[in-house]
Amino acid sequence: MKKTILFLLSGVVIVLSFCQPLTAIPAFARKHGFNCNMCHVAYPKLNDFGQRFRDNGYQIPGQSGREKTVFETSIPLALRTTAGHSLYKNKQGTTAGFGLYGLDVLAAGVMHKNISFLFVYTPRIDEPAADFNGPDNGTNPAQTATIESASLVFSNLAGEKLNLRIGRFEPAYHLISSKRSYYIMQPYEIYDFAAGSNPYSFAVNQIGIEASGRFKPGLKYSLGIINGSGGAPDNNTGKDVYVTLQKTFGKGEGQSAGQQLGVFGYFGRQPTYFTDTVVAPTGETNGKENRTFTRLGANLSLNWKTINLQALVLKGRDDKAFNYFAATRNYSFWGGFVQLDWAALANNRLVASLLYNWVQPADEDQPNRVNGYSALLRYYLGSWSAVNIALHAEYSHRALGVSNPLKDDVFTLLLDFDF
Repeated sequence: MKKTILFLLSGVVIVLSFCQPLTAIPAFARKHGFNCNMCHVAYPKLNDFGQRFRDNGYQIPGQSGREKTVFETSIPLALRTTAGHSLYKNKQGTTAGFGLYGLDVLAAGVMHKNISFLFVYTPRIDEPAADFNGPDNGTNPAQTATIESASLVFSNLAGEKLNLRIGRFEPAYHLISSKRSYYIMQPYEIYDFAAGSNPYSFAVNQIGIEASGRFKPGLKYSLGIINGSGGAPDNNTGKDVYVTLQKTFGKGEGQSAGQQLGVFGYFGRQPTYFTDTVVAPTGETNGKENRTFTRLGANLSLNWKTINLQALVLKGRDDKAFNYFAATRNYSFWGGFVQLDWAALANNRLVASLLYNWVQPADEDQPNRVNGYSALLRYYLGSWSAVNIALHAEYSHRALGVSNPLKDDVFTLLLDFDF
């Protein structure tokens, strides 16, 4: 009982003392004199208007050319950070404590008519006792300095039918964005799943070029060519390609109104060995013996009043060269998630959510099978013009493996703040 009271008191302390990171740009609200809910159901999740605003290069739809640029006003700048108190439990025991989980610096805005940018930088954060190499173990790793996003958007090249995004960005095959999830501690497991020895990561932002657009009624597409290596050098002369299609039925974008169905396909190649015969000044080597892999998936988003049900399923196949479990067979896996969100009270000040994650790996890799259940409550504070503070409570139960699975539980209390 004393431990429970102590934990709850600790949670109250963290609620009153710390803040957390989210993918909203509140400077846009300040620039236009909007409430944050103009673009968000409740930050960081976009509503239909917010989705159109993002797709239109951070310009109000129909107002292209009449926006003030970053050279005429202050640059829309935002800060995000994550800190809180977590309780973790598995069969070995229980641990709890305060943690600092990251810091993001964001800038975005219009540079010229139909030309805009997004820049997200995560500065290095070490634990207090770390030397210049950072922590010497993986229990509380340092945040390394990374340019998570650095992209230009050329909008309305052929009306709404063609936009170009160039640089490093969140690719459109993330039909449901992990960057704008309510969940802080619990990722979409299928996004983070590492198949066999293939170094490709579905979850990370990629470098390349993406064309996108929309056709009436309610049809969106994207086509991209990327390195497929995240922010690392691409040791492969071949590029990866992907395509997405999304159809919305009824009024809306499928974010907060209308019903949406979408599909995507990804075709990639990875080298199976490297040579130092050719090394570029920027670090690339001429990888050899490329082997293929694919990712196919679909999403669903259903809306009724302030309730949103969204789901995604993904099927992956890697060439047998990446299957270190059974070298004679291709590595195939599948998985996905289902999430139910409900917004209530005036200005959507209360949000509740339920999330189920699953990953079904190849038969020879069953120890990496995942089943996870999560739930959260968020209550937003602040004035009408800036509802950018939230009390956040999140719980997850996760089972890894089939026979004698590793089970763990995580409960976190946070104060979320986005400035």
